[in-house]
Amino acid sequence: MTKVNLRAAPPVGVHEGSLARPSEEGGHDPDPVRLLARARPFLGLDAAVLGQLVRGATAHRYEAGDLIFREGDAATAYLLVETGQVEVFRNCHKGEERVFQVFESGQTVAEAAMFMPHGRYPMCARSRTPARLYRLRRETLLAACRGDSGLAMQMLTALSHALYMQVNKVDWISSSSASERLANYLLTLKSREGSVVRLPLSQRQLAGHLGIRAETLSRLFTDWQARGYVARRRNAWELRDEEYLRRLASPAQRSF
Repeated sequence: MTKVNLRAAPPVGVHEGSLARPSEEGGHDPDPVRLLARARPFLGLDAAVLGQLVRGATAHRYEAGDLIFREGDAATAYLLVETGQVEVFRNCHKGEERVFQVFESGQTVAEAAMFMPHGRYPMCARSRTPARLYRLRRETLLAACRGDSGLAMQMLTALSHALYMQVNKVDWISSSSASERLANYLLTLKSREGSVVRLPLSQRQLAGHLGIRAETLSRLFTDWQARGYVARRRNAWELRDEEYLRRLASPAQRSF
């Protein structure tokens, strides 16, 4: 296994000690090669290729709310989440914050930014919960892609899939109602968590993510709860009438 450098280092684009606390702790660390093998862009790759990708990686620990990198910072590394959650977001022109995605254990963050010609992060990243993650070097990824056409093709496939999903999402948001978007979002969570789902975003952040007003989202939850479609369970929601939600979300389902 490739040895991973756990020596403390300043976060990418952030002066040391200003926003985050890199890990200097000892103890057992999971195999970063095995962890990377779970990430969608790297599924099925040979262990030797994965070992090359983690060469020079550094492990860091962040507290909830720590900023990992800012939009516009030099994109010198992408992230591999070991534990906790990382959210990527932008500050909109009206001063509001829009969260685009939340990443969890075994997922990579910002690998697409490693190939952008301007060499900068297009969004901000922040630890949503206490988190431990690896920073994997941009130059190591690019060198591996240059030397391994199989890896390059797999990265291209993964990035193309992500682009396809975003095109579908833009089309869906521009043509759907608020209730249809919320139903589709809840069913997407259900596919991972079961009939009781925990929202990874605050209601205000979720409203921004779905492109609707926070007041509209609150009214929808209130109305659906009164009609028995959903039920509040402390910090979670039970989906009681999945058939109703599926009918609402059906236009979002595609055949490929």
